[in-house]
Amino acid sequence: MSIELINISKTFTTLGRRRTVFRNFNLVIPKGLNLGVIGPNGSGKSTLLSMVAGSLYPDSGRILRKMSVSWPIGYAGGVSVQVTGVVNCRFLARLYGKDPQKIVDFVTDFTELGEYITWPVKTYSSGMRSRLNFALSMAIDFDCTLVDEGMGAGDQFFRAKAEALIEERRKRTSFVLVTHNLQEVVRHCDKVLVLGGPEPELCDNVEDRVNQYIREMTDLRDQKSHLLAQPESAGS
Repeated sequence: MSIELINISKTFTTLGRRRTVFRNFNLVIPKGLNLGVIGPNGSGKSTLLSMVAGSLYPDSGRILRKMSVSWPIGYAGGVSVQVTGVVNCRFLARLYGKDPQKIVDFVTDFTELGEYITWPVKTYSSGMRSRLNFALSMAIDFDCTLVDEGMGAGDQFFRAKAEALIEERRKRTSFVLVTHNLQEVVRHCDKVLVLGGPEPELCDNVEDRVNQYIREMTDLRDQKSHLLAQPESAGS
């Protein structure tokens, strides 16, 4: 069981300019792999997750999914704000052929939303929506779970509970984590995919590559600070 990205290419047009995010990119995600994806903003992290999930298509290449895949946790588009939390649960259950009441019970218990689970989602605070989206994402036991900065949902107590559930889930499924929290990558992942360089780089030694990435980003920040300071120095 695996997910295979075969010769994937993806470009976007921004301000009239064509930008290549992936060119003939190949990746295999076998069942049981915990993969971290890191890189600066705009390097293609969320784009990669969306293509794996099937919500975004590559310009060329193929994606073969030989196991079930979640939508990215943290992706608010999975929740309809016009209906209640309960209706969202029942829709999800019907979509995936699950028992609606079991999904409602799991989400209600995990989110601790109380009576608000019967209120329209548009009345929720942003934190309540995040908790609902996270619980809905985890209510179905997928072969591969995608997480896009989803671990930050809710207060510290909910985050601790969410991380415990993710830790339990990752022991028996594939897991793809996109995050700027590098400690989470070191703690949770078996391999790390680094985007933003000349080519995507897949590494087995997660801690060493994350430390190298921190040094690279620090050097880049220092170079930018130096360039920004030059005109002021010249003027004085």
